[in-house]
Amino acid sequence: MRVLVVEDEEQMADAIARGLRLNAMAVDVAYDGQEALELASYVDYSVVVLDRDLPAVHGDDVCRELMSRSRIIMLTAAGQLHDRVDGLTLGADDYLVKPFAFAELVARVRTLARRTDRGEMPVIERAGIRLDPARRTVTRDGVDVGLNRKEFDVLHELLRAGGKLLTSIELRRKVWDEYADGGTGVLRVTLTSLRKKLGAPAVIENVPGRGYRL
Repeated sequence: MRVLVVEDEEQMADAIARGLRLNAMAVDVAYDGQEALELASYVDYSVVVLDRDLPAVHGDDVCRELMSRSRIIMLTAAGQLHDRVDGLTLGADDYLVKPFAFAELVARVRTLARRTDRGEMPVIERAGIRLDPARRTVTRDGVDVGLNRKEFDVLHELLRAGGKLLTSIELRRKVWDEYADGGTGVLRVTLTSLRKKLGAPAVIENVPGRGYRL
């Protein structure tokens, strides 16, 4: 799951990001609306945690732009009934008023991400592999394959590509957030472990100098 936190109060934005990462989410941060739109132009986010009163580009405009691509939860101090109605009318999927309980934010983000997974990421079956994004389970030839979070996400992206070649940069961008140590070495280690767990015959091809594909 990849999440974008858009919040102009930098300490709050960084604290939210740290907390979400501790709950097994890949998180990017934007401190204004323009930066949020730029990040979203080349990264697919499952959920956007969006402050409403933003510099550069207002949060309402960010919401209108991103609502067709990501689930959006507005996180703002404007908590009157008409504020919540306006936010939801703009296209937000959820609305949480500051101050908030962090456990509630985590629960709401996960709920929105599950909606995205079920609506846009069906069960994928290929080469004897069956991956269920909603339940985060993988089997090969009917046998359970226990993967860690990054191994699962890499396999998911390769399966979704349907045999199309994905470069190392594309895989890192989709699976690791911009603050994580998602360099080529980490990707290589993850793929080595994934191949071992999937067993023979090998299904992941490395095209030297170009990338990876199923």
